[in-house]
Formats: sequence, C-alpha cells, structure tokens
Amino acid sequence: MTTSRVTIKDVAARAGVSKGAVSLAFNHKPGLSEATRGRIFEAAKELGWAPNLTARTLAGSRVDVVGLAICRPARLLGLEPFYMEFVSGVESVLIERSCSLLLRLVRNVEEEVGLQEAWWRGRQIGGAILVDFRLDDPRVAAVERLGMPVVAVGHPSLTGGLTSVWTDDATAVTEAVRYLAALGHRRIARVGGAAALGHTATRTAAFDEAAGALELAGAWQVTTDYSGESGARATRSLLTAAPSDRPTAIVYDNDIMAVAGLSVAAEMGLTVPRDVSLLAWDDSQLCRLTHPTLSAMSHDVHGFGADVARTLFGVITEEGPGSHPVPTPVLTPRGSTAPPGV
Repeated sequence: MTTSRVTIKDVAARAGVSKGAVSLAFNHKPGLSEATRGRIFEAAKELGWAPNLTARTLAGSRVDVVGLAICRPARLLGLEPFYMEFVSGVESVLIERSCSLLLRLVRNVEEEVGLQEAWWRGRQIGGAILVDFRLDDPRVAAVERLGMPVVAVGHPSLTGGLTSVWTDDATAVTEAVRYLAALGHRRIARVGGAAALGHTATRTAAFDEAAGALELAGAWQVTTDYSGESGARATRSLLTAAPSDRPTAIVYDNDIMAVAGLSVAAEMGLTVPRDVSLLAWDDSQLCRLTHPTLSAMSHDVHGFGADVARTLFGVITEEGPGSHPVPTPVLTPRGSTAPPGV
C-alpha cells in the first residue's frame, strides 16, 4: 500500500502524457504506441502507483453500490426533510452512473465502523458517504486503515484527512442572529440538534460568539434529538417564563422542530411573529405550508447531496475536485419573523 498520495495525475506528469493515456494503458485499450505504454508503466512503477481497482470495476460494471449509514431511528429519519432531500440528491447522480445506494440505519458510530468494514471487505460497496461527524470520530482512522474511498460530509476540522464537503454553519448562524438583532430582538434562543455532533458544536459556538458581540440581553441554547416532540418540549420550556424573561425570537436547527415550535406558540396563546419570531433551518417544503410561513436559513440540500455523490466518484477515480464547501445557507425572510411586538 502506497503511503504517499500519488495520483494518476502524477503518473501522467512523470510520463509526459495525459491522464486519459494512463487510463488507456492500465485498461489495456488501444490508442497508444508500445513505447508510450512502456513509459507510462515505468513512471507508475517509479512512483509506486497502482490503479484503483474499485474505480476500474465501477467504470466497467453496469451496476455498483455506494454505502450510506445514518445514526437515526427509522421513524425519525422518515420525518426528517433534510435527509430525504439529501438522499434524493445522491440518487440523482447514482442513477446517471447506473449505481445503487445501500442505506442502513445504525444505533451508534461503533456499529457503523463495523458495518463499513464488513461492506468493504465483503466487496459490497465501491465507496461510502459518511455523515454526522463527531469530535475525534473513530471512522476517520477506520476508513483510512481500510483504504476505502469515502467522502465525509463535515468540516475538515472534524474529518481528518478525508475528502470533505461541508456547509459553513458558523457563518449561517451568525447571519441568523444578526438578522434577528437587526429586527430589534434582544432576547434570542436557539433550539439545537444533538450535542454530540460536530456541526451542533460549531453552531453552538457561533451562536454564543454572535450573541456576545451583539451584547444581547438574553441568549439561550437547548439541545435536542431533532424530533418534533423534542422541539416542542424545548419551545415550551423557553416560553413558559414571564414575558420579560423569555426570548422574543427562536432559531431552530431543522424545519420539523420549527413547525413544532409554531404549534406550541399557538397552544400557549402567543401570536407569531408579534409575540415571538421563529426561524427554521434548511427551508424544506414544510416552511411554506405553515401559517404564517416560516422564515428559514435556506440552502439547496438536494444539490448538496448531488455534489457529495459526484465528489465520491472523483475520489474513486482519483480525478475529483477534492475537499470543498458548498454554498453557505442564506436567509429567506417570510411571515414568521418581524420586529418584537409588531
């Protein structure tokens, strides 16, 4: 196993040919002179490079498989708009390449490590998409040891040396807090996701920093499991305080919790946005079906999934774009946010 990250591009440069010529040589296809073919093989030998067998299999097969394991209860995943959109984006690329998605739900990250190893050693998948990274995530070392092609959906600070695709959550949270403060809100809360997840920690730190910089009179953060029930519970706990001690605006980490929060406000006799402004995250179709419609931090989740899938094929062929961010979520104001008391 080569320790340095030599790629097909390096072999092409050493041999003085194109990457396509290297591919022709190693796939034993016509179009090259014997002298050129020999020069390519010699360059590869000098650099210690061998073609990725998985890439060749994908190139020559009618159907192959990409793995995706998600640590969520089945019932919750079925209600979560983010992952439904994300998976549809992944599938849109796999369909173009006659590939299939092998989706499994796991109970914890340790179970996923074992599953990924079984998939790879059993030749069930040609590569995998890894999601929901934690600090010191054990999957990083595990997939590097296996040599399995993967794309990590998460900030590079969480994903080690893996090829990563991510959103700038810190900038998006900061924009959300500044927007609400610009409307006149001085008491702002955030209903966040699972505390163990890296992107939750990123959003938590960004919220604290933005609230401190704006010198808000009150700033609250509550972590949940992303479910509507937990979102409702968190909203209820925030709004049961006296009017002078409760938030006038709440930011949610997903749409389903924001919808639940809207129901809780109505249940408590509060008017949105006069008594409390609500801001969702992801901007799925749910945000446009409520009354009032939900303001949201909007991003193209379907496009995000498609980008991740394309990047994975780039990792497999060693010709991809490498790690990169996708567009940062942007604010889409609607009927659920306004100045306090308006």
